[in-house]
Amino acid sequence: MEIDVVLPCLNEAAALPWVLGRMPDGFRPIVVDNGSTDESAKIAAGLGAMVVCEPRRGFGAACHAGLVAAVSDVVCFMDADASLDPGQLPRVSGPVVSGTADLVLGRRVLRPGASWPVHARLGNAVLARRLRRRTGASLHDLGPMRACGRVALLRLGLVDRRFGYPLEMVLRAGAADWRIRETKVDYLPREGRSKVTGTVRGTLRAISDMRRVMARREGAA
Repeated sequence: MEIDVVLPCLNEAAALPWVLGRMPDGFRPIVVDNGSTDESAKIAAGLGAMVVCEPRRGFGAACHAGLVAAVSDVVCFMDADASLDPGQLPRVSGPVVSGTADLVLGRRVLRPGASWPVHARLGNAVLARRLRRRTGASLHDLGPMRACGRVALLRLGLVDRRFGYPLEMVLRAGAADWRIRETKVDYLPREGRSKVTGTVRGTLRAISDMRRVMARREGAA
């Protein structure tokens, strides 16, 4: 069984050789270039990845473009900045492939040298606590490495195209009574600075996007 892996990408030329070189057999990378000004797209294509260009800026826009391009029954998502090891994708996708879970999130375990600021970890913990209450799933991390069924995800009809996309995915999956699980994955030193937690502007933008998604879902409940 082959599995497509969606990798939203914005200026990750330095990280892509390691990330794509670690992709396990049977996992097909789809690098979604979201307006990079470096040679990310060229490098990804040269290393054998499918490259999708998504001109509309936004993390969710890139994820959705990759999802639309995917063809496998099960699809994975992960960051392209080398903070996550593609070699661990089977432990995230395995329960979906076996039919024991509908959505699996990788719970990040901080490794030496990894950058995960305290404010970002606290914010993540608060979100995870709210998700536990809303979905009933035992979640501790809004993990960026995840796996689920492709067609089922399309049917959820996610609308956020910014940083609220991962949160909306879990909220809508919970509302649809999906079996949501998490499994531990390593969180490694990334290449370059995070687009979210690496700047105050990025952090505030992500918080704003996620608050908007949460408010919209609570209003619909």
